[in-house]
Amino acid sequence: MTAARRVARGCGCAGLIGAAAAVVLAVALVAWLIAAFSTTDQHEPLQPVPVTMPPPAAQAPPAINVHGPGRTSDQLFDWSQDIGNATHVSGQAIRAYANAALIAAEAWPACHLQWNTLAGIGWVETRHGTYTGRFDNSQLNQDGYPEPRIIGPRLDGGGFAKVEDTDGGAYDNDTEFDRAVGPMQFIPESWARYGRDANGDGVADPQQIDDAALGAANLLCNSGGTTRDLATEEGWKEAIFAYNHSNDYVARVRDAAANYAVNQPAHR
Repeated sequence: MTAARRVARGCGCAGLIGAAAAVVLAVALVAWLIAAFSTTDQHEPLQPVPVTMPPPAAQAPPAINVHGPGRTSDQLFDWSQDIGNATHVSGQAIRAYANAALIAAEAWPACHLQWNTLAGIGWVETRHGTYTGRFDNSQLNQDGYPEPRIIGPRLDGGGFAKVEDTDGGAYDNDTEFDRAVGPMQFIPESWARYGRDANGDGVADPQQIDDAALGAANLLCNSGGTTRDLATEEGWKEAIFAYNHSNDYVARVRDAAANYAVNQPAHR
């Protein structure tokens, strides 16, 4: 599947977006996020960042051919290296977020999504595909898949939201209840609505970081057939609430995105 088709599909699905799916995604993530936030990172002092919303934009990626074959994020390799080193984020994750933002800029130009907003979400959710919530942390392989795959807790209502199975266990290996999966932590029902192929293999896979980043861009930009404007405080906050309706979550994403805007790590 070409990137051109990926962009066209993204535009065409805006009318299918529903607020209910975002709510389901949000409640599914709450307990998972608590575990992620409990980790403590040792880090160097950081320069202060603004607490305004939206956070400042990070360094813009160069224009690339998002209609090209294969994994278009690879075109951003050279650009991503210094940013990845400075922010302590793998260049592969940086490229995935920037590639998704470039596709979104064409698919939903009124959205004004910046790649560091996606990076802020990626840091909060799974530390960019490296945090599983267990002892066996993951690493992204050369194809952008976390090893081991990231599968969240069972959403069976026992201390978590209750979400019965919607995918026959295809994504989460659970045929009774859903689980949040992949670097951007989508539950299968939400992925069915927002998921997009961004690595050019013709399959939208929530475990693959390019796909997951573009699915997140779709969720953030679109609401009930209209496009959110993330260049405004109201639009940006509404978009992050759509991912997880929590003021603390919004603040964490904002802080991480603001740190990436000044090319430094997002620790808290």
